[in-house]
Amino acid sequence: MKKERFQQRSTSPLPPVGRGRGGGASAKKSERGADTPTSISSPQGGGGLSPSQRNDLVLVGEFGRAHGLKGEVRLKSHTGDPQAIAAYRPLTASNGKTFSLKNVRPAPGGAPDLLIAVVDGVTTREGAEALNRVELYVAREKLPPPDEEDEFLLADLIGLSVQDEAGEIIGTVVDVPNYGGGDLLEIAPVPSGPTAFLPFNKAFMPSVDVTGKRIIAAPPDDLFEQAKPAPESGNEA
Repeated sequence: MKKERFQQRSTSPLPPVGRGRGGGASAKKSERGADTPTSISSPQGGGGLSPSQRNDLVLVGEFGRAHGLKGEVRLKSHTGDPQAIAAYRPLTASNGKTFSLKNVRPAPGGAPDLLIAVVDGVTTREGAEALNRVELYVAREKLPPPDEEDEFLLADLIGLSVQDEAGEIIGTVVDVPNYGGGDLLEIAPVPSGPTAFLPFNKAFMPSVDVTGKRIIAAPPDDLFEQAKPAPESGNEA
């Protein structure tokens, strides 16, 4: 029996996704196993669409709050080596502007994907504050295709609709974390509520259709049920 692989790869810090070829950065990839191939959409022109709607751009990061008084800004990186995002120049922003990162370093707190960035041309706190929530993209053409048929760019999974096997939409993928035990999909429910997690494997995700922007899932019935509050007394217990 072929062993399924659900771990997220540690990728090279240089241009292609998943392997180095010289100089640049690599976007994170996520593996779901290789028993059922799933195709990935080919690059297309963007026309007048925003970066988040264009198939030729891949999300690699997002600016956060200003840090300090000299223009530094927090940055959440989606590249395999988080600090390798600085190698992409320029980065296309969700507001249509382009940015170059002069350097990055880990942010306090220990989360590897959270950085403090120095942005070329941004030297004041006010300038850094204006970047909050701005998403950063890189041209898909700079990234080679995934190494395996059932392997995906993390950025291609975020935003996909999640449907149950009856075709009912249950939520949207908002993140693909990995806490050491394998990739998870963090799913925001429809219409609203706290997110929930499902392992990114074939048992829970029998079909992933990046082109169709949907995932068919087999979630437990209590996926979005919140934990019940503890009883306040022995009688209630």
